[in-house]
Amino acid sequence: MSNAEPLVSGCSPGRQIKSYVLRAGRISEAQRRSWETLAPVYCIPFEEGPPDFSLIFGNHNPLIIEIGFGMGIATALIAEKNPGKNYLGLEVHRPGVGRLLWEIAGRGLKNIRIIEHDAVEVLEKMIPPASVAGFHVFFPDPWPKKRHHKRRLITRPFTDTLALKLRPGGYVYMVTDWAHYADWALAELSATPGLVNPHQGFAPPRDWRPQTKFEAKGLAKELQTRELYFETAPAELPGV
Repeated sequence: MSNAEPLVSGCSPGRQIKSYVLRAGRISEAQRRSWETLAPVYCIPFEEGPPDFSLIFGNHNPLIIEIGFGMGIATALIAEKNPGKNYLGLEVHRPGVGRLLWEIAGRGLKNIRIIEHDAVEVLEKMIPPASVAGFHVFFPDPWPKKRHHKRRLITRPFTDTLALKLRPGGYVYMVTDWAHYADWALAELSATPGLVNPHQGFAPPRDWRPQTKFEAKGLAKELQTRELYFETAPAELPGV
């Protein structure tokens, strides 16, 4: 999630355009301490090949990847309620990484890991095809100015990459409170081979997604939250 800082790269392979800009942001002392002490335990270093996630998590549970988790509070709440799933958060904003690490330790969560790196590179180099049960993209930077639309994360061919990494029956779940970006993302996801919209347009809210402070501020400004939920086709049964 993002309230001002863009978080992750939305460019296609070989392009230099990114959907984030790293800025020097304030990190609290608690966030710094959490990062220094807990990152070696819960953060996975960026690598040029896929790690063994079953070894990292200690199980073969479904893997959910959240791209740009902001301060990570919603991430922690969702993971806490779903111990039978593994959650991998991708984020470049260190204060947010520190805050999520603090949440992980405070809640005693065993099913979250973090990669502090550009999401596009992580997906290209570290995530095998057909291995992800779901992608969460909550309130990505909308880049509202027309000249910046090319920086938006949810656009092809990046959405093609998401579809490639999803396993049969997997999903992409995006939430935004910018109407133009919602329409844009709906068109881009609808045009992505391998993804199917089970709804006529925007999706009904998922009751398992907690409301965040960022979302509450948008609602107070009368911004409408729009949800998009796309799936891949389920695996065919033998003989069918």
